Amino acid sequence: MKIVRYEEKHIQDVVSYELTLRNEEPDWGWEINEEYINKVSSSFCDSKYNNALSFIAYIDNKVVGRIDASLIPTHFDGSMKAYLDWICVLKSYRHKGVAQALMKELRKVLKEEYNVDTLVGLIASNEEAQRFYRSLDKSIIRDEGIWIDC
Repeated sequence: MKIVRYEEKHIQDVVSYELTLRNEEPDWGWEINEEYINKVSSSFCDSKYNNALSFIAYIDNKVVGRIDASLIPTHFDGSMKAYLDWICVLKSYRHKGVAQALMKELRKVLKEEYNVDTLVGLIASNEEAQRFYRSLDKSIIRDEGIWIDC
């Protein structure tokens, strides 16, 4: 397995991953079309996304997992936190250490490159996701999340 930072040059590999993800589990909420590809592609050269950080996992030259986070600089206490936006592994590659490897790389980079001390995320409600988050080293589940439409 190889974990790499997701860059614009990987978009076609990630599109293939997204399409496979939908074939394995058809209930995803966004379409993989030209508009999606163009928006993702343009995000790599737009300064609004400078705080975005993503990694992808390759096995046999195929993307099988992805993790996305955002840096959160705050005036609250002068610290840098991060928000875990998404982590997903193809169903056919789950329980093989892919998600753990993605999480390990993200945490390492957040600490070493950005001096982040806390990664905050919402937990998906399905049991498989719940088991994964509970298995993470040095993590605690607390508080509740809220989604507020703007």
